[in-house]
Amino acid sequence: DEVPTLRRYDNMTDGFSKQKQYNSKTTNANKKANETIQSSLVQNQKMISEVFNEMKELVLSKNRQYGDSVLDPKRYFSSAPTDEQIKVRIDDKLNRLVLGNDSLESDDDIIKDLIGYLTLLLVYRRKK
Repeated sequence: DEVPTLRRYDNMTDGFSKQKQYNSKTTNANKKANETIQSSLVQNQKMISEVFNEMKELVLSKNRQYGDSVLDPKRYFSSAPTDEQIKVRIDDKLNRLVLGNDSLESDDDIIKDLIGYLTLLLVYRRKK
């Protein structure tokens, strides 16, 4: 009668052991997944930083090149408010992007210009 009782306990402890092994494998898999996510996050953050640095240099360079014409327009022809002029430029760029005609400029160049104009719009709004 004692032998079956011992077997029953052996089966129970074997079940705990299998559960512990399963939990250990799951924990290791979760750790690897988290490491992969963290690595990807760090890599993406580096790329975001690079793009913003590139955009900063581009916007500052164009601002110097064009004599601050977006934020301080000379108004030879248009008398529209500055923010409306910036919005018209944004509309033009969006239209080019939607049309998809890259014979004038690539989609990436249009996107960069959009980021630039949107940045300048924020600057203008903060100046008000």
